[in-house]
Amino acid sequence: MPDRTWPSQTLNHPPIWLSTDLRDGNQALIEPMNVQQKLRLFQLLINIGFQEIEVGFPSASQTDFDFVRSLITENLIPDHVTLQVLTPAREALIRRTFESLQGAKRAIVHLYNATCPTFRRIVFRLDQAETVALATAAARLCQELATQQPETIWHFEYSPETFTATELDFAKTICDAVLEVWQPTPQHKAIINLPATVEVATPNIFADQVEWMHRHLVRRDAVVLSVHPHNDRGCGIAAAELAQMAGADRVEGCLFGNGERTGNVDLVTLALNLYIQGIHPGLDFSDINAVARVVEDCTQIPVHPRHPYVGDLVFTAFSGSHQDAIKKGLAVQQVGVWEVPYLPLDPADVGRSYESVIRVNSQSGKGGIAFLLERDYHLVLPRRLQIEFSQVVQRAMDHHGQEMDAASLWQLFEQEYMPSAPFQYLSHRLLEVERNVQAIAVMLQINGQPKLMNGEGNGLIDAFLDALQLGIRIDHYEERSLSQGSDAAAIAYIEISSDDFRGSIYGVGIHSNIITASLLAVFKRRESGFEA
Repeated sequence: MPDRTWPSQTLNHPPIWLSTDLRDGNQALIEPMNVQQKLRLFQLLINIGFQEIEVGFPSASQTDFDFVRSLITENLIPDHVTLQVLTPAREALIRRTFESLQGAKRAIVHLYNATCPTFRRIVFRLDQAETVALATAAARLCQELATQQPETIWHFEYSPETFTATELDFAKTICDAVLEVWQPTPQHKAIINLPATVEVATPNIFADQVEWMHRHLVRRDAVVLSVHPHNDRGCGIAAAELAQMAGADRVEGCLFGNGERTGNVDLVTLALNLYIQGIHPGLDFSDINAVARVVEDCTQIPVHPRHPYVGDLVFTAFSGSHQDAIKKGLAVQQVGVWEVPYLPLDPADVGRSYESVIRVNSQSGKGGIAFLLERDYHLVLPRRLQIEFSQVVQRAMDHHGQEMDAASLWQLFEQEYMPSAPFQYLSHRLLEVERNVQAIAVMLQINGQPKLMNGEGNGLIDAFLDALQLGIRIDHYEERSLSQGSDAAAIAYIEISSDDFRGSIYGVGIHSNIITASLLAVFKRRESGFEA
């Protein structure tokens, strides 16, 4: 494209965001989310600020259908949020899709069919004319079914699936044909989505394709031009940014790049890339740790420790020269433009602290903590507990001025995390209540006095927290065996958060009975005293 203009463009505003975590992201999981996880993630997306959310593929499974219905019938959708659902260009599936949306206030029906030569020839055995006929017939059916549900404000989206491998002139032909059916206007636009179903070229090629479509679509003033980049070549972020420079108005993706194969474009990184250039993305990631914990819990996919902006180690400098530059930058930083070497944004803006920035590892003689504890005590610490405990070690070493061996580390770990007076566990009894509800009766000794406490929840720990009534939540739970044999000890790690304090803290319990170990882990010993 010799007359391309996108290299001269500058991003100066955020796109329209579409989260497909509950659809594209969910279908990429080894174990798809259950209803509770989907609802939790849906609420998170609303809290972050997404106003368009693709919530499922209702014609693909009864589970997805029921989830869409529950959002509508239980009135869980705020008025400013529009549901989007996906359907292929097949009559029975389109009808099933509209059935799932009955009663919705606002909805986007996302219609697609594959358009590239490989799919036309191998999968569907259709020529170009037949492929266009398939798409337009489906578009007419969508329009017809929408008129039968006038209580809903309808918007339509069309994706020429495998756009990046489709001839540009044919992509334009089929999109124009669909738009001719829908007759969108500048006041009521249709969405044309250009998916990089498989990323097949460098981002500049994708930008050329987007700009060509941006220039040549017949009804461009009545179209929201959207992109849906995947990350097969590892270029999803760049492709999405260049596509916006090339004319795209909207971006579809997932939090932290979840999605099929190598993932969808990462909306968190994309948004915060705008933020560090002084453009507010319109999404709230001011507590990025909380966002990551919910996503990890719902998807069972850990966020990589070096993931941009959110990884546990991205604000950590191990190199002495890096630490020196960061410390000097922090010392002179004033309110205004952020100027600290090695840190592209203020960690506090995403709810992170400076403690991890000045953390010291073995290069300064304070590392190897996790290695020594695992080698000598079979203690495998969760990564965030490693970070938390390293600060404890740092304070102890600064106080004593001496190197700590494995035995000293273990003693310090016991002092910091093992439960002690005034709380003492005496016994517990599990009670059966009903399906999915666990009850517990636990006897504790508090300040020398026995006390029986009862609670209920959707699991053992949840029931125990209900008994304690301390307003704390479990963000992460992990259990391991410390040894082998019939008398093997088990260790439980629990990450605790609360509305009463920012961030989270860890508790650890060790016992031959894993249930007892889990209860003990809720009690945490602190320098300032003892607290649950």
